[in-house]
Amino acid sequence: MSNPFVDEGGPQPPKVLSAPLEVFANLRQLQQNHDPLVITFKERSQRFQSYLVEVNRERSVLAFDELIPNDGERFLKAGEPFRVEAFHEGVRIAWECEDPIQIGELQGARCYWSHLPEQVLYHQRRNAFRAQLQLTQLIGVELSGSKLSPALKGQMLDISATGCKLRLPGDVTARLQPGQVYEGLRLQLPFGAMTVSAELRHLYYEEKTAASFLGMRFYRMSGLEQRQVERFVYQLQREARRSDD
Repeated sequence: MSNPFVDEGGPQPPKVLSAPLEVFANLRQLQQNHDPLVITFKERSQRFQSYLVEVNRERSVLAFDELIPNDGERFLKAGEPFRVEAFHEGVRIAWECEDPIQIGELQGARCYWSHLPEQVLYHQRRNAFRAQLQLTQLIGVELSGSKLSPALKGQMLDISATGCKLRLPGDVTARLQPGQVYEGLRLQLPFGAMTVSAELRHLYYEEKTAASFLGMRFYRMSGLEQRQVERFVYQLQREARRSDD
């Protein structure tokens, strides 16, 4: 993103995309951007993470990477239907997989083949500016909670009124669970440290940088906390506009 602020507009009502080209284009976008998928099986509360490793319009198939944690494979083998949910730049994309999948390989790695869905739910939800921090502005963070001890330390890469993106050194994916609320997200903001609760929405590890990237959504913030975050985002917004002049 060249511009650190993108006005996403207000949230839009969800749309059902059924045109084959639209379905393919949105799933292909998830694959190309390596956006994490959250997979849930009907009648089960556990959540699994995966990625799209192939989207083939000619054959009308797609391939999922192995599930994290991998014990979810037994539900796939049993032919249990599941739901897939992903987020890309504030847009929620979701679909149902009712047909049994086929276990196979892609470029020597294990994967799960499925038919392209006939329709996907497309929901533009973000309604806040997202400020991308410059290298000189990166904010120190510490993430902890009842399900996470000891704490993990890293940096905040961007922030909006509703959430933020974090970078933590090393591969911490085994210690974190998408969908989990962590009560101790401590942000070292310029006007003082602040600790809030946040839900982990996205999680992936990038080997090239040897870092884990987390998409966090602020959870049940107080009015004071909300104002502090909005004040910081507004400050970044003004600084970015001045630098663009």
